[in-house]
Amino acid sequence: MDSTFFQQFLMISDIRTILFIAVLVAIFFGISFLGKGKTKLKFSTRMILSTVIGLVLGLLIQLVAKFPTNPSEITWINEVSKWYGLIGNGFIDLLKMLVVPIVLISIIRVIMNMTQDDNIGKLTALSIGSLLSITALSAIIGIVVANIMNLGVGANVAAGSATIKEIEPIADTLRGLLPSNIVDSMAKGNVIAIVIFATFIGLSIRRLKVKKYDKVKVFIDFIESSYTIITSVAITVIKFMPYAVIALLSNVIASRGISSLKEVFGFIIALYISVAIAFVVQMLIVSLFKLNPFRYVKNVLEALVLAFTSRSSLGTLPVTIKVLTENAGIKEGTSTFVGSLGSNMGMNGCAGIYPALMAVTLANMVGRPLDISFYATLIIVIVISSLGIAGLPGTAIMAVSVVISGVGLGEFFPLAAGIIAIDPILDMARTMINVNGTMISAVITSSITNDLDKDIFNSDEKSNSNIED
Repeated sequence: MDSTFFQQFLMISDIRTILFIAVLVAIFFGISFLGKGKTKLKFSTRMILSTVIGLVLGLLIQLVAKFPTNPSEITWINEVSKWYGLIGNGFIDLLKMLVVPIVLISIIRVIMNMTQDDNIGKLTALSIGSLLSITALSAIIGIVVANIMNLGVGANVAAGSATIKEIEPIADTLRGLLPSNIVDSMAKGNVIAIVIFATFIGLSIRRLKVKKYDKVKVFIDFIESSYTIITSVAITVIKFMPYAVIALLSNVIASRGISSLKEVFGFIIALYISVAIAFVVQMLIVSLFKLNPFRYVKNVLEALVLAFTSRSSLGTLPVTIKVLTENAGIKEGTSTFVGSLGSNMGMNGCAGIYPALMAVTLANMVGRPLDISFYATLIIVIVISSLGIAGLPGTAIMAVSVVISGVGLGEFFPLAAGIIAIDPILDMARTMINVNGTMISAVITSSITNDLDKDIFNSDEKSNSNIED
């Protein structure tokens, strides 16, 4: 199998590549079997099982490769990663396919069906306010953890080729969210622009229904039919989630390796501790609204698992909206609106915890004094820069580069290259807390507006049957 055909076209030039592809296929058959007949497991149970299997499979690949220092230099691991990526990343591509039509159609449908008593301005203010507040709180958690663990003190993180993002004025950032070209916004996944465009259409239909219903009825029926169809497509795609989780998680572990974690192990631990604390704080927020946090986790588990393995807040959006609406008892309009905003702003993991940890680490590495003015500036910059950060893998690096420049550490950004090298390991936890922060914001908004259906929230009969049929 030394020919170009096998090595570069098929990317199957080693018996170990064939072996691990066969293992993945066998696992898929097993997961499929567990979802049928007398052995049928709940969808959420299969999701947890898939996560464990993905972890074990990734470690097994590393074991066979004898835990290499740089897995990317091993041909057969690259080949396995490419084929596993076909499944895992292919699933994420299908979810991204749904984002624009789901957001566009759902927002239009929700607003055009609102009564005159519904307050869109209040919904927007509560959504943005809660998202940014959770981000600020997460940044504070990151700062505290970084100081307790003395991140960057005496560290020797290898410099590299990491480049910093040029800072844009906040006015330009905000203007960039507006839909000057809605087709371009859709192509670039600018969810906030799509929400704004859909809001204008929804408001127009809502107004025209009163005096010119006969002229807009066809479009209203089209939106209702489109919503039914796109929802059915989403359910069909989501059925493949357990298989994608296995491929995604095992691929991250196999391709990044264990040895790459050693030099920045302290930073990894700090981030995961920060995420854990932020998660606990968010569960306390759930409790403040007299909701059971354990029930909440059970209701939204599918979205959390997918976010952790996919590393894409935007890709997780269809599942986020689904679990909030069908499992958590939040109105469809609130779920769609807050979920859409949360995938493009106020991400408390990527734009809150991570930049805070990185800024303190670099400041300690270069001997920058850490005083109250530094921390105050850091929190303000973090909150502002969290606007317009798309929920896609890798965008946290853009967020952190803006923050580091904002606190005067831009010239030292290359020192963070060793941390950025293991970004996928960090991104899993960041994305999970991003999505959870968005869902908590939806809970806050829905609770304040008294729109949360506690009967659905507390019910044991969820909508998993729709997925498993």
